[in-house]
Amino acid sequence: MRGMYTLFKKEIWRFWKVSFQTVAAPVMTALLYLLIFSHALATRLEVYPGVSYTAFLVPGLVMMSLLQNSFANSSSSLIQSKVMGNIVFLLLTPISYLEFFLAFLAASMARGITVGLSVFLVTMFWVHLPLIHPWYILGFALMGSAMMGALGIVAGICTEKFDQLAAFQNFIIMPLTFLAGVFYSIHSLPPLWHQVSRFNPFFYIIDGFRYGFFGQGDVSPALSLSIVAVSFVLISMATLQLLKSGYKLRG
Repeated sequence: MRGMYTLFKKEIWRFWKVSFQTVAAPVMTALLYLLIFSHALATRLEVYPGVSYTAFLVPGLVMMSLLQNSFANSSSSLIQSKVMGNIVFLLLTPISYLEFFLAFLAASMARGITVGLSVFLVTMFWVHLPLIHPWYILGFALMGSAMMGALGIVAGICTEKFDQLAAFQNFIIMPLTFLAGVFYSIHSLPPLWHQVSRFNPFFYIIDGFRYGFFGQGDVSPALSLSIVAVSFVLISMATLQLLKSGYKLRG
């Protein structure tokens, strides 16, 4: 497993050496969302009984930042290696496709959780959050970052240019994240969009994560965790198959 550990360490250093861009910038973006939406809606909206809108908003922003950065880490690393041509040096090493997958996955989880934790710590200056079910918080953070890390590997493999990856992020990842209940409860949606939201796996990650703080959610946290776990397994199986076949990696 030394090869896997070396690749993992390389991926950690890759994003940490530019932490101002990879960690500080997402935290600043989340703070801007918090300041704008809480200022506009804090006195006008209460989603859960006894929970202020600002408090409701924070877990959604934490998880949104975690998901987006977990995806960005693995996808950007792979597309950068493919465009620069140094992917061949990884493929020549005696690292199995499983070790390759685990190293990229673990590094993506590390970046996502680092950003999410940073957002949470900074927002503590604005609002205090209860931790009613900490194991749900931890479980959804780990499963969400793992699912997005695996999806990022798929995106990095299937795309060949930075603009293709940007399209993947802007037209798939970003809409699914924003329409997952970060800023609202799906019970406030019209019936059609309420049902559509239930087909969005990101919704279950954010709703279950928020349940860990307040003990309130739109669906059962056990159901949410099951759906997220199944989604992760399916994406991981597809990712491993792509890596094993060398699709768009071995020329």
